[in-house]
Order: sequence, then structure tokens, then C-alpha cells
Amino acid sequence: MKRILIILVVVVVLYGAGCLALLYAMYEPPATFGKIMAKIENPAVFMLFPFRRLWFVARGGDLEPGDVAPDFTLPEQNSRAPVRLSSFQGDRPVVLVFGSYT
Repeated sequence: MKRILIILVVVVVLYGAGCLALLYAMYEPPATFGKIMAKIENPAVFMLFPFRRLWFVARGGDLEPGDVAPDFTLPEQNSRAPVRLSSFQGDRPVVLVFGSYT
């Protein structure tokens, strides 16, 4: 009985360490995270660990609906002149859509 308990504790500790390692990797920049995930060849990892929940914790952010979006600058699509989000404040509504269309 004691042996089973020790094995169970070891399995739980290893599982927790795996979850923490995966969460740590998810906090890394996307390029680094991509390199780490490219080395994981077995898709069973995604079934064994709570991948989706960890991803939402790592990438969730702290904005709530109705909060002011953080200011940032992006190049304009046609002229490549920089455009700041704050330049539209109070002028007109702005809709931001970020996605990957690959």
C-alpha cells in the first residue's frame, strides 16, 4: 500500500511539473513557444495536459469588456505611415480585428 502511495505521489508531482513547464513555455514570446512546440511530436501531450485551459491563463490578458484598449502604433496598409490607435480617440469608433488567415 505504501508503495502505491509513493508511486501515486510521484505521478502527481511529475504531472504538475509537466503542467508548469507547459505553462512557462506558453508565457514565452510566440517564436520561442513555436520552437518548443515543434519539438513535441506526440499528439498525446495535448490530451494528457489541460492545454486549452493553460493557454487561456497564459494568453488571457487582463482587459475586460468596456476597458480602454492599450495604445499602440502600426504601419498604415497603403502608405506605411505609422498610425496610433489613440489618434482615433473621441473621433470615431474603431474596430480591431486580429487574426491569422493562413
